[in-house]
Amino acid sequence: MPGGFSLSITVSVEAATNLPGGGWSLRYELRGDLDALLIPTPVAPGPADGLWQHTCFEAFVGPSGSLAYQEFNFSPSGQWASYLFSDERVRDTVSESAQATTSNSQPSVAWHCFPDAFVLEACIPVAALRSTGSRETLDVGLTAVIESRDHELTYWALRHPCAKPDFHNRQGFALQIPPKPNA
Repeated sequence: MPGGFSLSITVSVEAATNLPGGGWSLRYELRGDLDALLIPTPVAPGPADGLWQHTCFEAFVGPSGSLAYQEFNFSPSGQWASYLFSDERVRDTVSESAQATTSNSQPSVAWHCFPDAFVLEACIPVAALRSTGSRETLDVGLTAVIESRDHELTYWALRHPCAKPDFHNRQGFALQIPPKPNA
């Protein structure tokens, strides 16, 4: 890791049985030289742009075989963002405007500090997803942007398919979630 300190990140994804209609729970865990990191301070939860410019955790989700995908950003501040794309880096702002932003379609973010770890838990309700994934395999890219106290950003992913990190590259969507049984 740049800056001469060590860090590890793990992430898990599971079905969110506590959400009406279902969805996904993600749990990101940082361990290592945590004092070397800049962690955004808590603010009122809600949508915000530009979260990737500081420490945040991300999920890229798209149906297998489709060019379309969705990007979610989760900040330790409690803020989140959701963007729709029709192709790599091509924002689908028309669909974003049409997508409901009711309380049952908004992600939630919780951040916990422990003596040896920082943990961010995010829930994505099925209503927040362009595709519910109930009848199709989803390709998922799990990523993180980590900011050091020196304001240096590092980019973490399950897979970096290019020499330079590019979270929007579908080859980096390394996790596949199969359709739900009996969907």
